[in-house]
Amino acid sequence: MSIGVAIGPTGAVNYVDETIAQARAAQEAGLRNVWFGQRFDYDVAALAALVGREVPGLTVGASAIPIFGRHPVLVAGQAQTAQAATHGRFRLGLALGARSLVEPVLGVPFERPITRLREFLTVIRTVLETGQADFQGELISARTVLPTGLPGAETAVPLLVAAMGPQALRVTGELADGTLPNLAGPRTLSRHIVPALTKAAAEAGRPRPRVIAFLPAVVTGDPERAREAAERQLAFYDTIPSYHRVVELEGASRAAELAVIGDEKTVAAEIRRYFDAGADEVVVTQAGLDGPDGQLRTWRLLGELAG
Repeated sequence: MSIGVAIGPTGAVNYVDETIAQARAAQEAGLRNVWFGQRFDYDVAALAALVGREVPGLTVGASAIPIFGRHPVLVAGQAQTAQAATHGRFRLGLALGARSLVEPVLGVPFERPITRLREFLTVIRTVLETGQADFQGELISARTVLPTGLPGAETAVPLLVAAMGPQALRVTGELADGTLPNLAGPRTLSRHIVPALTKAAAEAGRPRPRVIAFLPAVVTGDPERAREAAERQLAFYDTIPSYHRVVELEGASRAAELAVIGDEKTVAAEIRRYFDAGADEVVVTQAGLDGPDGQLRTWRLLGELAG
């Protein structure tokens, strides 16, 4: 099984140092894939590059960089820098982001997101594959006047999209290497995400992109306490329409209901359901719901499952 974990330390004196320390602990537990979310207090591509360079052997991923307020040529430069720093162990995730964050924080209208996604992917793939671009779209223009290929970044950067809606999945199937659904349970994967992605890729004459499913999970001896923590930590997603939709598709009313909480046998069985539903990789988030001991216990289980 291809299994990863999302890392995001809390209460750190130095966030970068603590992230690197946690990545080492994940590797020692038997894991080979770690992921980092984009926030407003650090740059996720830079963080992934640092971790990948400090912890040899780990594959590091950015999940995911919102495309509003960013230009694909500059993001391609970030990705190539991370790829060179990690000697080919970087994966780039992109996202539309949420209107509730894009507009007030960046002052950018959240308009025509699917058109923007298509144009962004077209440009960034061209830059990463050829080292140049000459594109004039409806929303994005890119014309490189100097070569943009970076020595040391010759290994192709996997281009992934946090796509869950039908239109975003269609564009992802046509232009990207994979999707990063978060809080999309097994039923949603098998009935909605995997079929839509497969169909779009087939119509474009491409193999089906990878499905890398993110789910909150923790191994714990105190499920009630962990469930209360999940309610607090995941409540934010209930305010975002795209997440609310996938939660409802799974037959749930709140994001916290999708958290996998229990002993090793329970968590392992639920993770297998995601693979059975069509996931190519599973990434566990919120492993620290029950504190450091529960996190380590969870990572050790995941390391065993990953083999």
